Amino acid sequence: MKKKMTPAEKSEAKWGLLFVAPTMIGLIVLNFYPIFNTIYQSFCKTGDFGKGNKFVGLANYAAVLQSSETWQSLWNTIKYALIEVPFGVVIALILAVLLNKKIAARSVYRTIFFLPMVCAPAAVAMVWKWLYNQQFGLLNHVFHSNVAWISDPKIAWISIGVIGVWSIIGYNMVLFLSGLQEIPGDYYEAADIDGASGLRQFFSITVPLLSPTTFFIVQTRIIGALTVFDLMFMVMDKTNVALKKVQSVVYLFYQYAFTNGNKGYGATLVIVLLIFIMIITFILQRVEKKMVYQN
Repeated sequence: MKKKMTPAEKSEAKWGLLFVAPTMIGLIVLNFYPIFNTIYQSFCKTGDFGKGNKFVGLANYAAVLQSSETWQSLWNTIKYALIEVPFGVVIALILAVLLNKKIAARSVYRTIFFLPMVCAPAAVAMVWKWLYNQQFGLLNHVFHSNVAWISDPKIAWISIGVIGVWSIIGYNMVLFLSGLQEIPGDYYEAADIDGASGLRQFFSITVPLLSPTTFFIVQTRIIGALTVFDLMFMVMDKTNVALKKVQSVVYLFYQYAFTNGNKGYGATLVIVLLIFIMIITFILQRVEKKMVYQN
C-alpha cells in the first residue's frame, strides 16, 4: 500500500516543482519545440511569400541527398573537423601538462591561452581576416609572400581550420588541467623511484589515466566542429571564390533557410547533419568501452 505524503512532504514537493519549472519550461520552449518543429518543416515546402507550409513528404530529403552541394558541404565540414579536433586536442594536452607544473607566472600563461575563448567571435574574425589579407596581411608581410590564405580554394579550408584550433585550445587546456589534477601524485612518485623518464611517465601514466577526459573533449569537439557556423560566416565573404570549398552544412542551412527563404530544405539539411552526428556519436560510444581507462 502506497504511503500518503505528509503535509511537509507535499510542501517540499511543490517547492521543488516550482524551482525546476523555469528550467523545464526553458527546455520545452527553447529545445524540444524547435526540434519537433524542424522535423515537421523538413517534410514541408515554404508557401508563397514565405507564408504557410505545404506538405511534400520526402521530396526535400530526396533533393538534399541528390545535391552535390550537400555532399560538398559535408566534406568541407569533415575536413574542418579533421584539422580542429586532433590538433586542438594534442596542442592543448601538451600545454596542460606544461602548465600543470610549478613554473613562474603559471596563472598568467593559463590566462593568455584561455583568452581566445572569451573574445567576441566578430573580433576574432576581424583580426584573422587582417592577418590573412593578401595585400596588407601580417602573414604575407612576415613571410614575404603573396598567398591568398582565405580566397584560394586549395588552402582556404586549412586557414579556417587554423583559426578553429587557435580558438579552442584554451578551453581544451582547462579541461585537461582539471583531469590532470585528479591523477594521484603517488603514481609519479613511484615512477620516479623506478627510474622512469618524464616521457615514459607521460605515455604510461598521464595518457591512460587522462583518457576519460580526452574522450569527453574529443567527442564534444567533434560535435562542435561538425556544427561550425559563426567562424565561416564571419571570415568568408559571400563573394569569396573559395566559399563553396569551405562552407559547412550549417552555413548551407543558413543560406537556404534565412537567405533564400526555403525553410523546408534548410530544415532537411539540419536533420541529415543530426543523423550523421548521431552515427558518429554511436561509434564513439562503442569505442569508449574499449579504449577509455576504467577505474
